Amino acid sequence: MDERALLLLGILKSQSLHGYQINEFIDKNLSRITTMKKATAYAILERLKAAGFISVHEEQEGNRPPRKVYSITPRGDQEFERLLRENLSEQDNTPFKGDIGLMFLDHLPKEETIDCLMFRLNGLTEQIEELQKAPKHSFSQGIDLSIEHHLVCKQAERNWLLLVIEKLKNE
Repeated sequence: MDERALLLLGILKSQSLHGYQINEFIDKNLSRITTMKKATAYAILERLKAAGFISVHEEQEGNRPPRKVYSITPRGDQEFERLLRENLSEQDNTPFKGDIGLMFLDHLPKEETIDCLMFRLNGLTEQIEELQKAPKHSFSQGIDLSIEHHLVCKQAERNWLLLVIEKLKNE
């Protein structure tokens, strides 16, 4: 299991939810932190069910089709705590895919390299602006800390990228 299982178990710790509610919560509250797609969430929920970490029952309201409602089990609580401790203790080893291009930037004319890096800088600035707009989550200090972590990392990358562009311009 990975951080996506931790995410889903963590969401289900507060209450039982049907799949649409889980995905809606992720989209509205955590889209700045995770890129988990709906199909991935459902696949992981099925694996969590098969492992006995969640239970599923059907619920029907009025004429609507039945919906699966997911609940964390006692084994799921234990797995959540194990994954949480593991995740909080791990050192992040995030590869930056843009670093591959940096290794070969000498193969482009300097002006084109700078243009590409400026394009990257503009996208990074947009991401920072989006993170800065994130509302505070009074129900969870952890969500705010995660967004702050992303923001600080993006700001550091932006500052570094500005230095690289300036260095290339002055060569």
